[in-house]
Amino acid sequence: MRWNSRINLVAARDTAQIWDRHVLDSLQLHSLLSSRETIIDLGSGGGFPGLILAICGSEDVTLVESDSRKCSFLREAARAAETTVRIVNARIEDVRLAPADVVTARALAALPQLLDWAEPLLLPHGRCLFLKGRKADEELTAARSRWHMMITRTPSRTDPDGVILGLSQIKRVSPLNC
Repeated sequence: MRWNSRINLVAARDTAQIWDRHVLDSLQLHSLLSSRETIIDLGSGGGFPGLILAICGSEDVTLVESDSRKCSFLREAARAAETTVRIVNARIEDVRLAPADVVTARALAALPQLLDWAEPLLLPHGRCLFLKGRKADEELTAARSRWHMMITRTPSRTDPDGVILGLSQIKRVSPLNC
């Protein structure tokens, strides 16, 4: 809460619900992961979901955040929680990382943009876990014009309109097949 007043980690209207709205929402991904999977969390901001997953036992988590002030918060939060994460202070489109098993994101961008960012960061067998709200179907429709993928849906336990989209076998649609 101290950091939030200076660098806006979560919206002011959400501070009274930080546990349910942010922490528990992020924790939903924990049961969909093995502790040995490598994770890249895009737009980590206040550590949701990447830092939460690391605290819960994910062993190889990279947090990508362009705001250096938020990166300072993430370093301090990881230190205080006695957990290890790699923090990359860079714009997502500029980052060059070894591909991971899983790419996560929460409240960052629409699905077509997320896939543009995530695809080069995934191992061939990799998958994405994206926490999405009531516009998930619209975003999937928009993404299908540019991407082929296998989709699993896990209903959110914290938001009646929310869903966790599990995306695998992600391939860009060939311009010749449009």
